Amino acid sequence: QVQLVESGGGLVQAGGSLRLSCAASGRTFSSYALAWFRQAPGKERKFVAAITWSGPMTYYADSVKGRFTISRDNAKNTVYLQMNSLKPEDTAVYYCAAGVLGTVYSGSYYSTSPSRYSYWGQGTQVTVSS
Repeated sequence: QVQLVESGGGLVQAGGSLRLSCAASGRTFSSYALAWFRQAPGKERKFVAAITWSGPMTYYADSVKGRFTISRDNAKNTVYLQMNSLKPEDTAVYYCAAGVLGTVYSGSYYSTSPSRYSYWGQGTQVTVSS
């Protein structure tokens, strides 16, 4: 099983930056891929970015490419989401999610469907003001 705890959310002005963290723990967590999703009020939960514990493969939603960077620190069992050039449209609750590698990662790309991910953190609020 995998337990996930997000942190780092807050209020930031448009054009600013914020770094989110997702601390993972549990048995065989290295067998899972980690992803970030976000959900704005009245909207469906949307994929943001994903990464595996081992290997260089990452994937980003078109809406955040060039602005967000997902990274990992294996020694700390932590995944990060560096968010730059933030826009008011980025305002949402951000969730860390874990999915079994064989279910969410094919070897060349990640699934963007929330239903494929088995474990979720509690979410952290990101608010970008104009």
